[in-house]
Amino acid sequence: MYLPKLEQFHKYKETDEGVFGLFDTPEAIIHAAEKTKEKNYEGFDCLLPYPVHGIDEAMGTPRSGLPWVTFFAGLFGCTIGISFQYLTHAYDWPMNIAGKSLNAWFAYVPIIFELTVFSAGIYTVAALCFLSGIPKASRKILHKDITSHKFALWIPKSAKGYNESDVVSFIKGLGGSEVTVVKPENK
Repeated sequence: MYLPKLEQFHKYKETDEGVFGLFDTPEAIIHAAEKTKEKNYEGFDCLLPYPVHGIDEAMGTPRSGLPWVTFFAGLFGCTIGISFQYLTHAYDWPMNIAGKSLNAWFAYVPIIFELTVFSAGIYTVAALCFLSGIPKASRKILHKDITSHKFALWIPKSAKGYNESDVVSFIKGLGGSEVTVVKPENK
């Protein structure tokens, strides 16, 4: 079991200035992420068209805190389901049906289950949207191939030890193709 830590709930910080390079295979982007982590660039990101197993470990990102949000939201939904039905049947509107007790908990199970799943799902999606910063219609598209079949390593200008020429040569040395320097549009 792992305990929740604050760094698991990091909010995505989008930057509009930095350098990115494209890679063709998942193995190449994992290798690039490992080398970037070894070089101590902080705040770098890997932009992928689909999930790649092992990229989180290669980047050194902590495990997500979303399972904790899901667990506590499900616990909240379960508590609401139990207490709402119990208070309704035992106190607010007691009806003796076929001699059953007023607290027939086994009859509550479908509603408890539905509220648990519904609450966990809704709060998890809301937390995911909040942490990833969506919806945001004004995001800059770095390269049209990143979302279809290319992998990108993004090193923002805010990274520790950032020097534009060093970063460009570093990404080229990793085998990155189409290394591009991104500048803000309004400058």
